Amino acid sequence: MRKFENNFAYIDGANLHRGIIGLGWKLDYKRFRVWLKEKYGVKNAYVFIGLIPRYKDLYTHLQECGFTLIFKEVIYDGNGKPKGNCDADLVLEAVRDTYENKFNAAIIVSSDGDYAGLIKFLKDRGKLKTILSPHTKDFCSILLKRTGASIAYLNDQKSILEQIQKKAPDADRIA
Repeated sequence: MRKFENNFAYIDGANLHRGIIGLGWKLDYKRFRVWLKEKYGVKNAYVFIGLIPRYKDLYTHLQECGFTLIFKEVIYDGNGKPKGNCDADLVLEAVRDTYENKFNAAIIVSSDGDYAGLIKFLKDRGKLKTILSPHTKDFCSILLKRTGASIAYLNDQKSILEQIQKKAPDADRIA
């Protein structure tokens, strides 16, 4: 049995989703939350995500899986594409929690080089456990790699974290 750890995960929701989908599989968020707890001692897992009303079922599902959602107001570009950059919110929350000594160590879930400054900050204070990259080694930012932080690649855990597609009854039967 793993001893109690009070670690927090800070998850860039869009980066996680795009990274895993780009690898050709779907993440089982319930398994992912359990895995974070068992593997990394994650007590609180924050997902930073743009707020788009049509995705309310997704938000409910994530909360039911045990994630705490931090919403960013979304704006739309000229083509109607939503933009809800959560980077600054994730950094601010992690830094605030560090100064308030709310956790033992942080796990950052992203491949985005914009977090390199946060990674250095957490490392300097002995508060970084690891970076979990939803992209492959080739697509994880060089800026994150240059920090010298431990980086684990979620694709290496695909067999554990992949959402299993349920077959329809008699799907294998030949007519």
